[in-house]
Amino acid sequence: MRRVRFGIAAMACIVTVTFLGGCGAAHKGRTIGSIAVSDTESGKQQSGEVIQMVITSNQTSADNPYHYGLQTFKEVVEELSGGTIQVECSDGTLSEDEPELLEMLDAGEVQMVVCSPGNMASEGVSEINLLSLLYLFDGFEHWETAMDGEFGSTMTDIILDRTDNRYRIMGYWSAGVRDYYGRIPIKTAADVQGLSIRTQISGVVSQYWTGLGARPVDIGWGVLYDSLMAGEVDSAENDYTNLMLKQHHTTTNGKYICETHHDYTTRLFIINGGFYDSLTAEQKNWVDTAALAATLEERAVTYDMMDSSKAQCIAEGAVVTDYDDMDIASFRESAIAIQDQYAQENGLESYLNMIRSAR
Repeated sequence: MRRVRFGIAAMACIVTVTFLGGCGAAHKGRTIGSIAVSDTESGKQQSGEVIQMVITSNQTSADNPYHYGLQTFKEVVEELSGGTIQVECSDGTLSEDEPELLEMLDAGEVQMVVCSPGNMASEGVSEINLLSLLYLFDGFEHWETAMDGEFGSTMTDIILDRTDNRYRIMGYWSAGVRDYYGRIPIKTAADVQGLSIRTQISGVVSQYWTGLGARPVDIGWGVLYDSLMAGEVDSAENDYTNLMLKQHHTTTNGKYICETHHDYTTRLFIINGGFYDSLTAEQKNWVDTAALAATLEERAVTYDMMDSSKAQCIAEGAVVTDYDDMDIASFRESAIAIQDQYAQENGLESYLNMIRSAR
């Protein structure tokens, strides 16, 4: 994938001047979520020790938004530190299993990891399960406002506390927005009645699709192409980039893509808390700035790839029903009821209200 990217100096300027319109603007830093970014002088004050960092995700493709985010972190932190912090990006070569990557983070074998929120739920941070709820966000702008605002900051603090400083969130990344694709086009919630759909088979996601009359089935991502081609499952749901890269839109039962936009997904860019605390104030500022730059880049690539992946799917024969042509209200209605029920049963009403008030 080819795209225009900010230069290192320009990116460093952008993430340190509160977007006031130029590198010459006076400022005292900015805060996104819980990430405070203050003034820095690139590489002018250096410690004698060179710090080695390994940062990674479970994605092996260099044509993945995570790759661009990780590379941006490397470029910015090495530039700001004058080379006193050196970064290796593994791009999934260490492991494609997120829990295994978190074990490496705990062991100090890697210093930063991209992972799904569900991994934090397994660490006892039940509040993060709110992000599993469908139709939680109205769009990427709403998602960014919530994750970069009170809700995201609160989750950062809770995760840091509950994991005893093992995991410090340095940025909220996006994995796109998920849509339906299947053997028939749909426009209303009633259209999924009787269809089998490859999705989660437990929890609130399964509850949602089952409530619409669909039948969630468990099929491995690696074999889903064959299952769609053979007609073993009627439909699936994922974001444009992932389904395009796997050519699902070219299968018998993946041809019709309908923009339900039911899940604006979140990924966590995490640093080992002990490693972060070992840094000097200046080094922390470099890392904070680089993490913010990486977050901005990863999101930009995600949004760009969503558009280009959609265009490629259409060029290769997919039939798309645009979001504006969908009866989204019929899909959202039951999702809102599940949100309210889940929040009430788990004492999470205040956190749900944080998200809703970010609209």
